[in-house]
Amino acid sequence: MDRLQAMEMFVRVVETGSFSKAAKEFSTTQPTVTKQVAATEARLKVRLLNRNTRGVSLTESGALYYERCKSIVRDAQEAESIVTLRQSQAQGLLRIGTSVAFGRRVVVPLALAFMAKHPQVQVDLSFDDRYSDLVAQGLDVALRMGKLADSTLGARHLGMNPWLLAASPKYLKKHGTPKRPSDLSGHNALVYSSVQGDDVWRLVSPKGEPVTVPVSGRLRSNNLSAVLAACRNDLGIAALPRYVAADSLQAGQVVEVLRDHSLPEQEIHAVFPSPKLVPGKVQALIAFLQGHFGAKWWETLPKA
Repeated sequence: MDRLQAMEMFVRVVETGSFSKAAKEFSTTQPTVTKQVAATEARLKVRLLNRNTRGVSLTESGALYYERCKSIVRDAQEAESIVTLRQSQAQGLLRIGTSVAFGRRVVVPLALAFMAKHPQVQVDLSFDDRYSDLVAQGLDVALRMGKLADSTLGARHLGMNPWLLAASPKYLKKHGTPKRPSDLSGHNALVYSSVQGDDVWRLVSPKGEPVTVPVSGRLRSNNLSAVLAACRNDLGIAALPRYVAADSLQAGQVVEVLRDHSLPEQEIHAVFPSPKLVPGKVQALIAFLQGHFGAKWWETLPKA
């Protein structure tokens, strides 16, 4: 038995005036508690309690020891209460990792709305298009696209990230509008190299059939903002997440191409260091995010 628990037993024996009552509180037997107090006295080489048929009473040394034990036990209980409360509530520093484009366009407004709802949370938001090592970088949660590899990490599915093909009206007027996927091979493709790095676009027909189209073009970039800028500036057809193209579509700067075909959607997950004992601040963030990734979520994002 550890020393703190021995102190707790001793305190309760003194306060209840009974070995049997203390034993009941600790769900053990009277002989066990009696032996524990005796072991403490043997270790300290001093008698702490006087025992008689009417109960127990403190010796002078026992009274001094009791006061210190009571203080130590109270401090330990308060420490546990603080940690338990912090674990269960949304408070403290929350370190979030995400990709650059998704972070700037989606996570920032959501994080600000979350902070307004939870004033005791401070947020440290990191942007990196490379997958982060959550433990090494000290992240509490990362927001990731695509299927997750098997791991010991905890994860929650948040929603789906749909993609589309888009081009500017001026580009289409000059080069023609594709009528079928095979027409894309004759157009200037703006390639987002982090996903379409092999210069092949994979679509799904209205009948659910996969269609693979080799493409080429003048611009490749691992930055979605750069691909969108090229698309708006009449340089070609781009495959973009809907959340990236949404404002430009609404403004008429770009239009959707091959609307009857679809591009594969990406899963959106919140990933955290362990599926066990998830801190309250992380649980609160996940619950908040799950309420913002429903149908056409890119149209209902909070304004940053």
